[in-house]
Amino acid sequence: MSFPFGGVCDEFQVSTRLFLKLDLTLERETVLHFFDSVKREFPQLRKLRRREDEALILEEDFSDDGERRWLRLEAGALRFGVSNPSSVEEVRRFGEVVLEMAPAHLTLGELDYDHLECVLGFDLEYRGNHDQLVADTLLADHPLVSLLMDDKARAVIDCQPFVGVALTDDCDLQAYVDIKSRTTTYEVRTCQYESQSLSVFLTLRKYWGFGQSQTLLNVHADLLARAEEMATERVVPAVVQPLAQAIASQR
Repeated sequence: MSFPFGGVCDEFQVSTRLFLKLDLTLERETVLHFFDSVKREFPQLRKLRRREDEALILEEDFSDDGERRWLRLEAGALRFGVSNPSSVEEVRRFGEVVLEMAPAHLTLGELDYDHLECVLGFDLEYRGNHDQLVADTLLADHPLVSLLMDDKARAVIDCQPFVGVALTDDCDLQAYVDIKSRTTTYEVRTCQYESQSLSVFLTLRKYWGFGQSQTLLNVHADLLARAEEMATERVVPAVVQPLAQAIASQR
């Protein structure tokens, strides 16, 4: 089954983040053994680099169709993802391999898990005021925006809606929608805008320690399915597509 989202944005990615209560040691032998094990399943993962913050990243080059996998280890978290994935199954398989191998290689266990997140990211390239675009497209009739947008207002310089909801009574399962602008006040002041990505993120988050024990693989599969459903039924038609149409109308 293919993701239906590649056609509604310029770049689409799915990432997973497992946050831990105790820091990883990131010892040389442990890290290399883990990365080598994942690489055996995905041979194109052959670029290893270290960031200034000491995080270690194993990644692929971009394929001809823009797809790329990456895996990141840092002191307090394990992160991985796929840019421009060709299908849901491709994302799920990568997640299964990483999350099945990680506990044994990195000595992880349920007591150490804080929460797991599955994030769908939609990037829309736009040369202009991102904040103004979001306000005009999504919040034009909102009372708070109407209150500020009087004759004294010259331009919107910060409009980045962030909304979170609990999906269970004990709040262990949560969903968030986050819109990220990358416009600076310098660009607004000079009217010289760079072409940058206006991003929409849908995050499904599961906390550990509530109810029955669940495996990482089962939780990841559930979050991925919920995220795809919520994106298809709500986030794409109500947020991503209106922003994409607004951008297209100004080109």
